[in-house]
Amino acid sequence: QGQLVESGGGSVQAGGSLKISCAASEYTYSSTSMGWFRQVPGKEREGVAAVDCGGRTSVADSVKGRFTASRDSAKKNLYLQMNGLKPEDTAMYYCAARRACLGGWLLLLTQQYSSWGQGTQVTVSS
Repeated sequence: QGQLVESGGGSVQAGGSLKISCAASEYTYSSTSMGWFRQVPGKEREGVAAVDCGGRTSVADSVKGRFTASRDSAKKNLYLQMNGLKPEDTAMYYCAARRACLGGWLLLLTQQYSSWGQGTQVTVSS
């Protein structure tokens, strides 16, 4: 299992933007699926956005049009650009990886991933 380290979380007002990052230096871009998940206390962790081995993305309906996941093959980083943030986006955001090429809706399933970061908190105030 490789190490995943998230950064960039913080507090922002509703309507604002935030970009969080995940350092994944031990993973090979072309053979690893990576995704962003979020969790609030008392609820299950849910998929937000993910990128497959070929760079294609899957995005949850709840954030479609506002959030964008991307990967930097040189730096081996995963990013989540969050625009138009809402109070309901408040959560702990986790980066996940799996050394396999997942596709489509599988990319947003928590049980498909074997490695997880420690999380970064995003708080959106109204």
